[in-house]
This record gives sequence, structure tokens and C-alpha cells, in this order.
Amino acid sequence: MGDADDDAPVRGANEREACLGLILDLRSRGVRDTRLLSAIERVPRRLFLSARQHMLAYVDTQLPIECGQTTPAPSVMARMIEALELKPEHRVLHVGTGSGYQAAILGQMVAQVVTLERYRTLVELARQRLVTLKLTNVDIRHADGLAGLSDEDEPFDRILLSGSVATLPRPLMDNLADGGRLVAPVGPVGEEQRLVRFSRDGKQADLGSLRVVPLAEGLATRL
Repeated sequence: MGDADDDAPVRGANEREACLGLILDLRSRGVRDTRLLSAIERVPRRLFLSARQHMLAYVDTQLPIECGQTTPAPSVMARMIEALELKPEHRVLHVGTGSGYQAAILGQMVAQVVTLERYRTLVELARQRLVTLKLTNVDIRHADGLAGLSDEDEPFDRILLSGSVATLPRPLMDNLADGGRLVAPVGPVGEEQRLVRFSRDGKQADLGSLRVVPLAEGLATRL
């Protein structure tokens, strides 16, 4: 797991109190994974937001980020991560880096994270933020996440899509290790999706409804 320093970045008493309030809120919403809650407590969401959004950093709401994108509400993020049933030794492929916040949480929980983002600007900003946190086990790549990775990459124990897809891209299933699990919001654009956990053997588990922004194919031509 990553070697994030508790003192980097420095957090004031008000921020710590707000973060603890968020943790209590997540518990009340059914989040039970203590390692996940600890990771959320350790990673300052403020660091992944613009200055004008800092006051909302520990409010359970979706917020705008650079490149016209959004970062999901903490409860939605926690629900998706909890569905992975992570173990410390896992390698995780994360599609849709965004601000880097979700990848940072994953980096606190597992041995290695590879996270893919189509916007170069978001890649560069996320890398800077993870350097600040001294997280060394998160590899951020500028890539089309829906195309998966090449055969040169080892298979992943877990794969997480941070945005929705109409149907599951086959290349991502090919990146999944035997016995692995892939979690993705599945459904049409603009409609409520279903959070689905897929297994390499073809089994699926419907984990209920949610609403997140869709993932787009290809590399962004700008930004």
C-alpha cells in the first residue's frame, strides 16, 4: 500500500472535524468497510478540488472538477469501492481517474493501482496531488480506459469503472485475473444505472441503482 504521510498536506482542526462528520455520514448510509473509512479519513478531499469548492469538500455531493468533468459524491464512491471487496495484496485497474481522489483512496487500500484517464490535464493534476500525498503505488496513465490495457500488463485482481457504460467493454474483462471482479455502473446515458459486479467466469451480481456520469471512449482531443 502507499506510504502517505499523515502530515502531508497539513490539515486544520476544522477540516479534521468536517472529515469525521463525513465518516459518520457514510457509516449511517451503510458503509461498513473499516479500511475504506480509514482511507477516506486519511486522504483530504480538499486537495482534489479547486479553491472555490473547498467549503464543500466534506459534503456528500458530486462536485465539478477541471476539463468540465465531475467527481462523484463520497457515498457513491465508497459504495463502488466497497463492492470490490478489496484485499491489501490486490492489483487494481481504475478507469476514469478524474481528480485522482478515488485512485488515492484505492492506493491506501491495496498494493498497486493503475488508473487511466482520457484528459491529459487531469492526468497531470492527479500526478501532482499524489506526489503531495507521497503515494507511490498509484500509476496514472493517459489512455482510453475503455480500450483496456495491452497483454504486456499483468492481469488485475479488481477493476473499477468510475463512470457508467451502456455495456461492459470486452477488453476490460480480458484484463481481469482468474477469480477477479469488475465493478461498473451499467445503463443508458441520462438514465439511472445499475451497479453490477462481474466475475471472469461470467457471473453477475446486481448491487442496486445509482447515477453517475458516463465514461467516454478515446483520448480527448483537447486538454
